[in-house]
Amino acid sequence: MISEILPEFQEFLLSHKLVSEKNIPFYALWVSKFISFMNGNQDIPKDSALLAFLDQLPKKKKIEDWQLQQAEEAVKLYLEHFLKAEKHSDKDRSIHITDIAQTLDEMRRLIRLKHYSYSTENTYIDWAKRFFDFCAVLKVNSTDQLNYQASDIREFLSYLAVKKRVSASTQNQAFHALLFLFRQVLDVDPGDLSKTVRAKRGAKLPVVLTVEEIQKVFANMEGKNLLIGHLLYGAGLRLMELARLRVQDIDFGAGLILVRSGKGDQDRSTILPELIREKLHEHLDKVKKIHEKDIVAGFGEVYLPEALARKYVNAAKEWRWQYVFPSSALSVDPRSGKVRRHHISEKSIQLAVANAVKKASIAKHATVHTLRHSFATHLLMNGVNIREIQELLGHKNVETTMIYTHVIRNLVNAPQSPLDILYTGK
Repeated sequence: MISEILPEFQEFLLSHKLVSEKNIPFYALWVSKFISFMNGNQDIPKDSALLAFLDQLPKKKKIEDWQLQQAEEAVKLYLEHFLKAEKHSDKDRSIHITDIAQTLDEMRRLIRLKHYSYSTENTYIDWAKRFFDFCAVLKVNSTDQLNYQASDIREFLSYLAVKKRVSASTQNQAFHALLFLFRQVLDVDPGDLSKTVRAKRGAKLPVVLTVEEIQKVFANMEGKNLLIGHLLYGAGLRLMELARLRVQDIDFGAGLILVRSGKGDQDRSTILPELIREKLHEHLDKVKKIHEKDIVAGFGEVYLPEALARKYVNAAKEWRWQYVFPSSALSVDPRSGKVRRHHISEKSIQLAVANAVKKASIAKHATVHTLRHSFATHLLMNGVNIREIQELLGHKNVETTMIYTHVIRNLVNAPQSPLDILYTGK
């Protein structure tokens, strides 16, 4: 019976909660096929054994894509988790944690010390909590309940990919959070985690709006929301780059927008569209009046990174440091407890764009980031050099920017359908 195949491996999967119980026997079946394959092909190097096994499966009988994925996951779990658990190495250093709450507090402190954003702080802390909860269930009957090691990370990430079926980006987010926990907080190098079962993401082209669709979206926006839409598209800004813009980041004289500490903590400059300069001036006049009222009321302070706040004691109340798009209300800063006027919320920006897309009756999954994709694609269509677009977008590698060349190929150079030729004869 299938339930009797590799019983130790099945018990391992069950106890470590890496695979849903109903699928465990099938994972064991794939591994048994892999072992049989290797017994008959002992000349195949170990580092290419899995690829060789997967390559020959469709040749024997018709195998669906999901079955190939399941077979790959099964063998990886067997090689990188089950066998390594049996041959536990002293190199996999463990750390003893008696107070998880204290560890999370230290993690929060170090995150703030490195000036990570508040949203990143919450995300990393949340993943650390999920990791500890996973390990608590995993080690419930174990004598080393308070010991944590790199193999626990591998099992948690594999659990996310195999059982929870999270997206590649979600698993990657968890990966970086736990890397920070182990390296920065626990002072343990988790070593090579490349063999972890990773969530897969197929190659996807970005959603891009045509020029006509962009016009329809803007026709359904007005006031501050229209200005926000114009900046997102006209300057190619990311969502939080726009939300965090400060008054001094707008260089009207040079016609530039300075993006401070963008993705990867990189600074860059991008285009300030000529069309919106006057409207932006008018908007800033209104924002300045709000700031002046806050000063009179005893507030008017904005968040500054700790190093800047210490160096320039009064800078937080200066006009140049204020947000271009401030929140409509004062609020308590969750980190310092001070009453401040924060920047506009990302959700309000997302909602403004989503409503405009809906009103424009555009049947595409268009988001705030779609405006940035459209910015890059339309520049490329207008003959702007790919390297210049890379600089404007703040991409570290030009390969990331090259994705837009594929979009253009689809939009501009699409071949004529044979159906059209059939009826037109052209």
